[in-house]
Amino acid sequence: MLNVGHDSTMAFERRARERLSFDLPPRWADPSATRLLGGDHKLDDLPPRLDAVPRAAAVLIPILARAAEPTILLTLRAATLRVHSGQIAFPGGSIDASDADPMAAALREAQEEVGLDPACVTPLGYLDPYLTGTGFLIVPTVAMVHEPFDLELNAAEVVETFEVPLAFLMEEANHQRGSREWNGRTRSFYAMPYGERYIWGITAGMIRSLYEKLYR
Repeated sequence: MLNVGHDSTMAFERRARERLSFDLPPRWADPSATRLLGGDHKLDDLPPRLDAVPRAAAVLIPILARAAEPTILLTLRAATLRVHSGQIAFPGGSIDASDADPMAAALREAQEEVGLDPACVTPLGYLDPYLTGTGFLIVPTVAMVHEPFDLELNAAEVVETFEVPLAFLMEEANHQRGSREWNGRTRSFYAMPYGERYIWGITAGMIRSLYEKLYR
């Protein structure tokens, strides 16, 4: 197991390029292959329970190349949204037919939600597709974001953004486990409280996936 410590931006980017790729698993979007994917169900060692074919989606995991130390950019979703309202999340959404690939969808969504210019973003690779209990199959794109950049939030979708040091989120001691009843099942989840922010569920699960991919 590697110790992230205060990994420099260059060290993180080098490690990410060594361990990530843009090759998705075969049949990643095939509902019959969902048992092969990462996601909420893996913590409970239970088969996923889906009422419909999962909807393909993508998120951007933006690693900000700050001078002091790299940070991860997160958003607080608007309380008026239909799904995952009021939750901490990465910029992202459904993959449209016009998107060339999940990376294109992640970049488009980040620009639409928080005004992040794709010219400031250097994609590094995908994490494993992540199946959610709410019926989404998410492809996370890990990317470096280099200064200078400006953000302009779409108030209909995002209330605010904030940053968390990469070192904090990549420290396994900060990865808590919790559980709750949902849809008649006891569901386990990761949580990573940071100050007044409670990062949990799908977002924490993908952060855990990043940790396992790069630092274990």
